Amino acid sequence: MRVTLKDIADEAGVSMMTVSNVVNGKRARVSPETIERIQRIVAERGYVPSASARSLAAKSSRLIGLLVPAADEDSLMISPHNVAIVGLIERELRKGGYHLLLRGISQPAEVAEALQSWSLDGAVLLGFLDEEVDRLAASGVGKVSLLAIDSYSDNPLTTGVRSDDYTGALLAARHLLGLGHREIVFAGPAFSDVGVVHQRYEGFRAAFAEAGLSWSERLVTVSTTDHASGLALGLGLAGSHPDATAVFATADILAIGIMEGLREAGRSVPGDVSVLGFDDLDLSRYVTPKLTTIAQDIPRKAAIAVRLLLAAVERAEHPADPITLDVRLITRESTAAPRAAQ
Repeated sequence: MRVTLKDIADEAGVSMMTVSNVVNGKRARVSPETIERIQRIVAERGYVPSASARSLAAKSSRLIGLLVPAADEDSLMISPHNVAIVGLIERELRKGGYHLLLRGISQPAEVAEALQSWSLDGAVLLGFLDEEVDRLAASGVGKVSLLAIDSYSDNPLTTGVRSDDYTGALLAARHLLGLGHREIVFAGPAFSDVGVVHQRYEGFRAAFAEAGLSWSERLVTVSTTDHASGLALGLGLAGSHPDATAVFATADILAIGIMEGLREAGRSVPGDVSVLGFDDLDLSRYVTPKLTTIAQDIPRKAAIAVRLLLAAVERAEHPADPITLDVRLITRESTAAPRAAQ
């Protein structure tokens, strides 16, 4: 049987208000002896404060939603990069005394439903395209604070944090060009005129312009961001781009699949084709060859996301501009000079 606040108060011979104050750390007007007695009884009886009662008293649920895309009949659409983000956000929220509610969203109307049904204090949007962020942010969220990760949306209803995608791709292309590659495939998901992949595409092209070199859009390969798609791309690369000596993939998991596909097709990495990714997932250090990649500071991204969101939740602070985090090139074994240049 659950021990209640009244049970503790009756045994201690004090009011329920006194017990509540001690349990919640408001002890300025309670004698040391009473505090000690209440704490002893709480420990002996195994009393656990009711989260719902605390929420009602504080007018806060202490719940933060993490909303991710979900097709109607499929599981949640979470990439390895976003899986890492989810774990780190949960840790940061736990430190701040908040709980995480993970919810898949297939229709914009589901955002308002989630926010209202669970009385969420705020929500993080993760893995949505910019146009989806705009629709979600406008779908009846009221005054609930929203934060979009890896978004270039300028919707005033959201705050945001992202990595410097343009510079990351610029560094990637500079590295490959510096090794002597010229026929470089750009592999990633379909993209529009805004968003993460568009920024990486523009940064990639800028490196060629900076070097006074031309680059053809025929070298763009559209692929979903997963290992299976990378595997298929690597297997077919000799047929689709026979002259390519390097591939820049917009995500590590895609790059790793490409390397596996190339090996299955009888081509070596980096001997025949260099491969460069984006994210610096733990996996990139364990594959063979180890993956050259653009490193995002994922733990810092998660920490800043939580700090910004909780500032909006608790103090109604709303930064006018998104936070953009630096990236860096990590050179490992999957890139080398093309054989013609060696």
